[in-house]
Amino acid sequence: MAVTLGSGVLEAIAAHGRETYPNECCGALIGRGGEASESYALPNTTEEGPRRRFLVRPADYRAAETRATDTGRELLGFYHSHPDHPAQPSQYDLDHAWPFFSYVIISVRGGDVRELRSWRLRDDRSQFDEEEVC
Repeated sequence: MAVTLGSGVLEAIAAHGRETYPNECCGALIGRGGEASESYALPNTTEEGPRRRFLVRPADYRAAETRATDTGRELLGFYHSHPDHPAQPSQYDLDHAWPFFSYVIISVRGGDVRELRSWRLRDDRSQFDEEEVC
């Protein structure tokens, strides 16, 4: 599988990661047919502290779904940053993911975006598989 980041989406995700560094950012990927045409920034409201975790609250999830529906698109997945860590899923990410979404992770080191990768959870929820980013 692959996810396509439409015009300006990669730049918007990178800008969000730089803005929130050294904390994690998070947001939704909205589009159609595997192509994200919008990155929809969400607040990181985790009680564990945004430095090492992110949380999409139910109200924020609903807001992303509403944004997608209201614009004739769909919720394709989510993105978040890993400050000073690789762009690969953590155990926390595995524990909180759903199999039908793309999960874009950007590595932000010292305030600079270094890497972007996308992942999809297997149906049995055992692990992530990397997916191509176009």
